[in-house]
Amino acid sequence: MYKRWLAALWLVCVMALPSVAAAGRDDTLTYAGENESTINPLLNNHQELPTIIFSGLMKYDAGGRPVPDLAESVSVDEASNTYTFRLRSGVRWHDGRPFTVEDVLYTYGALIADKTLTSSVTSNYEDIASVTAPDAQTVVFRLSRPNAAMLDNFTMGILPKHLFEGRDINTAPANYAPVGTGRYRFVTWDTAGGYIVLERNDDFYGKVPNIRRIIYKTVAVESTKALMLQSGEADIAWLNARYADRFRGREGFRNVDFQTADYRSCSMDFRSGFWQRNADSIAVLNFAVDKQAIVKSVLAGHGMPAWSPIQKNRFGGNPAADMYPYDLKRFAAEMEKLGWKKGSDGVYERNGEKFSFTIQVRDYEEERVDIANVVSHQLKQAGVDMKVALVTRFDWKAGYNGFLAGFAAEFDPDAVFKDFVTGASDNTMQYSDAEVDRLLREGRATPDSEARRRVYGQFEVEYARHPGHLFLAYLDGNYVTVDGLQGLDTSRVLGHHAVGVMWNIEDWTLNR
Repeated sequence: MYKRWLAALWLVCVMALPSVAAAGRDDTLTYAGENESTINPLLNNHQELPTIIFSGLMKYDAGGRPVPDLAESVSVDEASNTYTFRLRSGVRWHDGRPFTVEDVLYTYGALIADKTLTSSVTSNYEDIASVTAPDAQTVVFRLSRPNAAMLDNFTMGILPKHLFEGRDINTAPANYAPVGTGRYRFVTWDTAGGYIVLERNDDFYGKVPNIRRIIYKTVAVESTKALMLQSGEADIAWLNARYADRFRGREGFRNVDFQTADYRSCSMDFRSGFWQRNADSIAVLNFAVDKQAIVKSVLAGHGMPAWSPIQKNRFGGNPAADMYPYDLKRFAAEMEKLGWKKGSDGVYERNGEKFSFTIQVRDYEEERVDIANVVSHQLKQAGVDMKVALVTRFDWKAGYNGFLAGFAAEFDPDAVFKDFVTGASDNTMQYSDAEVDRLLREGRATPDSEARRRVYGQFEVEYARHPGHLFLAYLDGNYVTVDGLQGLDTSRVLGHHAVGVMWNIEDWTLNR
């Protein structure tokens, strides 16, 4: 708490100073970004840097729909569940080696067959039955069943076989000195100094970016990013809503606000005995949380109440799933139906057990800490004891009952399959519901868009009735840049931590 107070005081003092522009760096963009551990699209699929270092067979356009990238064309035979890609000619890896069909075979072989791969996305590829290369420019994927999200999944960045084959992908040296085929190439990673340097790929097969160099500062603390902008140490940063608002209307800066699919929630850990016994009482907590108050206070109005994991998705937003208004009388009535009674201390009890659980939150994520504290206070007023444990890193062995989570499904709604289907690759909290499983499998296998919309609408209702998350709020993507940075395009809905802002970086310019 003292460190946060000191950082806030420092920010107030620095904000009173004039901004300091770094002269003579028009060809260099300094980005106050996130902490990084590895740069590998298979291992870190919701980080910013893999999207500009690596390329996939497909990429997302401005509307968030998949279009060819390393593939110059793709044809789909729905009758045989076959996808045939014709690869671009003349593409080279950043180290000069030619990109070949073998790199595609290697990458997808790892995704579907490497049981040691510590990736959260492998469930996205479980329908691939075979990958073959009939010639040097063609790759054919045959699926075991229909998968309406498969073109989205082919946006996965391709790895260079010559740097990974024979090594453990999880620990390979190329994770820390990545080599891709994308718009920017890796130069150096100064872990002590906290920055990564990229140079534009002048041999890129598409439009070559205007900005020659990116210095990506690896920053954990949100107040530090704001300080870096103000002092001239950074040209762009994603900030929480309160810090972003401090730059609105200030000379020398621009606020660029994106829509995101990034939500915050209390994700309940079903490895915990408490939730194994009391899973029936998660949904009712929604009646006791004033989500609009969270948006107004913590998010400064830059967001909206959350009630579904695909609420901001083009296939989601079924209003029938928004079934829990803030209503303390209704909360008390529903708790009584479930057999909970208030004890002498005002906390609900059932079967000799208090309604008391602990949510862990990383201490440097100010917005999440503030959200958790507001929720804890609101639930306490209603008779539920939610403790907040501040941790530097999530501790999955300490016996906590959940964590203050953030997720996003900004593209295809099948993105939640890996999170909620029983035993799926990113279902780390071990949530399980047979009807949710059925609906998500049906949504994945349904090709017709309107039919899919109906299926995912049913999923939203079913999940609302039997949730594993207490959904709280969706965040806007509040970026702040220096005045001279132009070209950011807000057409795209961004993902978790507002990732995806550099989707059109080839169109950005920086002039001081």
